[in-house]
Amino acid sequence: MKLKQSLIQVCRLRHEPKLKPLFDTGIFAILLFASHYLYIWWANSGFYPFAQQVDQLFVFASDILFNQSAWIVKNIFHLNHTTDGQTIWVVTNNGEWGYVEVSPGCTSLKQWMHWIFIMALFPGPWKHKLWYIPMGVIVIHFVNIIRIVGLSLAIIPWPQHFNFFHDYIFKTFFYFMIFLMWVVWEEKFNRPKV
Repeated sequence: MKLKQSLIQVCRLRHEPKLKPLFDTGIFAILLFASHYLYIWWANSGFYPFAQQVDQLFVFASDILFNQSAWIVKNIFHLNHTTDGQTIWVVTNNGEWGYVEVSPGCTSLKQWMHWIFIMALFPGPWKHKLWYIPMGVIVIHFVNIIRIVGLSLAIIPWPQHFNFFHDYIFKTFFYFMIFLMWVVWEEKFNRPKV
């Protein structure tokens, strides 16, 4: 009985104007972690029952990501580079070749699934979710292009720090952008107009 009363009190506090952003951020964090662990579970189960379709999507998405990133490296940054398969090779400042391989695992499918999961379950009007969710997937794809091009640029002066940029800088940037899109959702579409 005390647990039920405590939950009722927490629900009432959620609607306090000063505490609502804190509760909503907590819900976002819970949904993000839940989607992360659900994705890991699904990946470990071989993406059953959609393994073939997910594999095809990984190959298709990595091909698009590679081609768009390589185009930007060549036509916008004019880097001394070459490509082989789905690998972008650039000449580093020490005169050696460094590379960024765009494998199917480099696609942003995991982040797409995080985004779709969070937005589908987060409160808000579906009339806006129907266009905001696909727009978020497109934004995440462009963030991934920035990540691949950014890694290609970063290994020129710092080839020995590829893992740092890959694991900390650009992965953080990915989740920051998802959080930022959620904040825009909260501020522009989910908050009642006062």
